[in-house]
Amino acid sequence: MVIAVIADIVGSRELGDRGAAQRVLDETIAQAEIDLPLAAQPLTPTVGDEQQGVYRELGDALSSLFLIQLRLPDGIAFRFGIGVGEVRAVASVHGELADGPGWYAARAAIETVHSREQRAVPRTRTWIVGAPGQDEVMASTIAVSNAYLLARDELVGAMSARERRLTYGRLVGRSQQELAAQEGISQPSVSKSLRRAGSAALIEGLAALKGEPA
Repeated sequence: MVIAVIADIVGSRELGDRGAAQRVLDETIAQAEIDLPLAAQPLTPTVGDEQQGVYRELGDALSSLFLIQLRLPDGIAFRFGIGVGEVRAVASVHGELADGPGWYAARAAIETVHSREQRAVPRTRTWIVGAPGQDEVMASTIAVSNAYLLARDELVGAMSARERRLTYGRLVGRSQQELAAQEGISQPSVSKSLRRAGSAALIEGLAALKGEPA
């Protein structure tokens, strides 16, 4: 069992320069993987506006996708469908094709994101679906993680570009002093921005989900 991820671009048809946007997405994914290498198979373009990736653990996927979400600039965003289950490759004259219940679950998850976006939670960007046959522990983990993701997406969606950069920096272990120098502001200003954005709650909440010490 692994974690399959399908990502699609929010508002891809409205992007003024689709090629330039794809370059931004490629750079963002690559840099996130450099800063926190977690993917078994990093997100890679497949067809249209979609990308696919694979992670070994749910916590790894939640961390990596959080980095990507934070690093993307205003005007470019992903939706993420996360599927928990078996994946396999099917041979074809066109190369290997992704298949298996993990991918079906990821497809169902991204459809849920689309549905929630259009209703009461327009900032929803991420959802998890488990393939049939999950044990009680994983089913509970998925439910709790989805509750966290609803709050995370809402807070990230309300952040300014600077607040996203600062949160990204803290997530990869940079000190407030380093971030202050990077942004050309004071350390107290960094601290104030992080508090206002709810960054510590998001980072500590993620650590709690992964069973890491606070």
